[in-house]
Amino acid sequence: MCEASAYLLMKSGDEELLLADVDLVEPQDDGQIRLVSIYGDQKVVKAEIKSMSLVNHRMVFVEP
Repeated sequence: MCEASAYLLMKSGDEELLLADVDLVEPQDDGQIRLVSIYGDQKVVKAEIKSMSLVNHRMVFVEP
């Protein structure tokens, strides 16, 4: 399986899980990012990619 979990890095330094088992990361025209899981769950967030480690199945986003 190649899905990853997406986290939002908070200003406190803590990470909040946005969505697990993410299959699709799609930038939107309005600066948001659409995440879709293998189960069809979706989340749209106003964020930027901080880091991605596909080997570790992990993506971290930050608010702009």
